[in-house]
Amino acid sequence: MQTLGWREWGALPELGINAIKMKVDTGARTSCLHAFKLEPFNKDGEDWLRIWVHPEQNSDREHVCEAKIYDQREVTDSGGHTELRYVIKTKLTIGDFADAVELTLTNRDSMKFRMLLGRQAMRGEFLVDPDASYLQGVLS
Repeated sequence: MQTLGWREWGALPELGINAIKMKVDTGARTSCLHAFKLEPFNKDGEDWLRIWVHPEQNSDREHVCEAKIYDQREVTDSGGHTELRYVIKTKLTIGDFADAVELTLTNRDSMKFRMLLGRQAMRGEFLVDPDASYLQGVLS
């Protein structure tokens, strides 16, 4: 079992994101990815999303990717606000871990981290050391 710090670097290769800084959030059930614009579309009879992301903190660099819609769910954020969010399922890599995880999509422009890693993605795979950072290495 790998140990994570309270913040880590990971990658979302199916979305073309080679490095993204994540806050490891044991208080969040589902993982969340920052998306400042979403555009639903149909591809081969299935519902997909075109997703605009700012993958780097403190940068306006845009990255556009596409993913099949997995679900839509009401999610309550840490401030108690409920929002209907799209959910996608995509591969996440952190250290030796590489598996599909569910990600809700919402605008996190005002937040420090572009992604939260929630409990569902960590369950049975990771331990968390809240005093440590970047135990799985730094990506760039």
